[in-house]
Amino acid sequence: MATLRLGDKAPDFTAQTTEGEINFYDYLGDGWGVLFSHPADYTPVCTTELGAVAKYKDEFAKRNTKVLALSVDGLESHKGWVSDINDTQHTTVNFPIIADEDRKVSSLYDMIHPNASETFTVRSVYVIGSDKTIKLIITYPASTGRNFEELLRVIDSLQLTAYQKVATPANWKHGDEVVISPSVSNEEAKKLFTKGFKEVRPYLRLTPQPDLD
Repeated sequence: MATLRLGDKAPDFTAQTTEGEINFYDYLGDGWGVLFSHPADYTPVCTTELGAVAKYKDEFAKRNTKVLALSVDGLESHKGWVSDINDTQHTTVNFPIIADEDRKVSSLYDMIHPNASETFTVRSVYVIGSDKTIKLIITYPASTGRNFEELLRVIDSLQLTAYQKVATPANWKHGDEVVISPSVSNEEAKKLFTKGFKEVRPYLRLTPQPDLD
């Protein structure tokens, strides 16, 4: 399997999960998706991560985004672990976890890095757009838990820039100023960005965040 890159079509698959058999494309429908892997069940960092994602479920839903977790442990292990996550993280896991015992999905998405571990997945994150292409890839080592606030921030940027001729600057957050794409002329910018814009340099023009409606 060739390495997946940004813009590639996300491989489809069917897998057993804690919420039954799921086809990835059917599960996503016409929305966005986050597929993220975990080294193993009953591990401390993974436990806090899945608890955090459960608490952010509504935030992902606001962005028309569904989440799907994965580890190479089996379904019964997942179900027991979910009970632990709910108890220790004071939440309810409300999204499916793939039981990838045969490593089919892990292999499709290159989630096993042999020099890190020959058996367990690293902490991979894939954001999939509504067109089923890969918009973001982030890989963390097993020792570092993910920042899901950052993931939400990036999804905000990806969705905004998919529909508007803008990009988001360093440390941008939803509601901050954005930069106008260099391909847009000043004349076109006046028509597109009715809130106005300021030209810091010919290549650096700032405008209030456009509305998405």
